[in-house]
Amino acid sequence: MFNMNFAESIIVDTANVEWQQSPMAGVDRKPLAREQAERGHATSIVRYAAGSVFRPHPHPLGEEILVLSGIFSDEMGEFPAGTYFRNPPGTSHAPHSASGCVLFVKLHQFFEHDLNQIEVSVEAIRHPNWRGVQHLYEFEGENVFVCSLNANEALPHVIKSSEPIELFIIEGQCEYDSVSMGKHSWLRTPYFNKGAFNITSPVIFWVKQGHFSVDFTSNL
Repeated sequence: MFNMNFAESIIVDTANVEWQQSPMAGVDRKPLAREQAERGHATSIVRYAAGSVFRPHPHPLGEEILVLSGIFSDEMGEFPAGTYFRNPPGTSHAPHSASGCVLFVKLHQFFEHDLNQIEVSVEAIRHPNWRGVQHLYEFEGENVFVCSLNANEALPHVIKSSEPIELFIIEGQCEYDSVSMGKHSWLRTPYFNKGAFNITSPVIFWVKQGHFSVDFTSNL
């Protein structure tokens, strides 16, 4: 188990994390959280070299992908940078990338009855000058969105304080609780403090709320 204690606040600066080879040649990853070696709950940055192929595999509890750069492909088509998509529980695919790509990937983290297959174009990635909040997905309290904000701008009201949150920096720089977070940094905390979050340069980040909860009294 790696970073699977959801009662702890975690910040990972992936610039300081080495790429690890996956079971398939040409596909590397930087793990952020992982339940088991090659199955179960996992959050990672994944890099496909040009021409690489991953073996066909199922998603018992779904797969969520944000394409950060390049073009990701499977039987459903091609997904260029700025594509957010969700493959629901029970689906499978054989991914590959002709030109190479980098992805933010979350595996085995869906509600079992969340069977929606979606694909959304993320405006902040496709159009760098775009500013604002784009809603990507909502299901039974789980909310996913992308924010593109200027330096020193206040966080939007859609981001709730005092609640569990997961946040991934796509571009730019910010700080949380005096810890610097640059490009491809990842934050997961059971109790988000909006007052501790400072935007130090124009920033684009992905946010998810409402997808996990923590019982702080369980160990008392």
